[in-house]
Amino acid sequence: MKKQMIIAICIIIGFVLAGAGCVESEEKIVIGGKTFNEQYILPEMIALILEDAGYNTEVKTGLNSQPLYEGMKDGDIDMYVEYTGTAYSELLGLELLDVWDPSVVYDAVVENLINDNIIVLNKLGFEDAYSIAVTDSWAEANNVTNITDLVPFAANLTFGSDLVFHERPDGLPNLQTLYGIEFKEVRSMEPTLMYDAIKNGEVDAIPPYTTDTRVDSYNLRVLVDDQSALPPYEAILLITDALSKDQAIVDAINVLDGVVTAEKMREMNAQWDIEKRNEQDVARDFLIAEGLIDE
Repeated sequence: MKKQMIIAICIIIGFVLAGAGCVESEEKIVIGGKTFNEQYILPEMIALILEDAGYNTEVKTGLNSQPLYEGMKDGDIDMYVEYTGTAYSELLGLELLDVWDPSVVYDAVVENLINDNIIVLNKLGFEDAYSIAVTDSWAEANNVTNITDLVPFAANLTFGSDLVFHERPDGLPNLQTLYGIEFKEVRSMEPTLMYDAIKNGEVDAIPPYTTDTRVDSYNLRVLVDDQSALPPYEAILLITDALSKDQAIVDAINVLDGVVTAEKMREMNAQWDIEKRNEQDVARDFLIAEGLIDE
C-alpha cells in the first residue's frame, strides 16, 4: 500500500512539473554533427536549448553525412543538421535537376526521408551552398546583384574555380546552360588560393560557399542565383520520427526555426575559425543575444 502511494505521489509530481514547463529526463538525446566549423557550433546550440528545457544531451561531432544518416535510421543519433542538397543527391540519390527550385528540393527531401522514419523539423534560416561572388566594390560600381546581371560582363572576366566546380554538372556547366554565361578564362586552383587570387585581381569571380567566413573578410558580394542553376543547401534540422512525437522537445527546438541567417552563421564561423573560440561558447553567446536562453 505504501509503495502504491509513493508511485501515485511521483506521478502527480511529474504531472505538476510537466504542467509548469519543467522536464526531467534520464535518457540522453544524442545530437550529431559533421567535421567543419558550423557543424561543431550548431549541435552545441541545440544541446544548450534542450538542456535549458531540462533534457540530458550528448553531442557527437566529427562524422560525415552517411554515418549520421545511418545512425538516425539505426536509432543511435536522435537529430542533426543536414543540408537539402546533400540529402537530395547524396543520401537519397534522387535525380539531378536542371533547375534547382529550392521548394521542389525541400519537398522531395521531406517526402523521402519520412520513409526512413526521419522528420525534417525546421529550416534554420541559412544555406551553405556554392555561390558566385565578386568583390563588393566591383559589384557596386557595375550595379551587379545577381548572376543575370553578371552575364554581360563575363566575356571580359576571369573565373577562378576550385578544383571541381568548373567540371561538376550542377556547377559551372549548369550556369553556362541556364544563363548562357561564358567567361573569358576559367582557372582551376586550390580553394584557399581563390580568395587571394580575387583580392589581388588575378581573377574576377569565384565560387565560395555562402557561410565561408572569407566572404566577409575579403569583402565579397554573393550574387543571387536568380535562375536557380545551383543546388540549394538549406540547413534543415532532422529528428527521428519517434522523438518528433514528443511535443515538448519539438517546441523547445523550434525556437531555432528561421533564426540563423547566413550572415549570422558566417559571424559564428569566424569566431570559431579565426578567433579560435570554443564552439560551445560561440553557441551560448548567440543564443543569449537572440534571447533564446538566459545568461
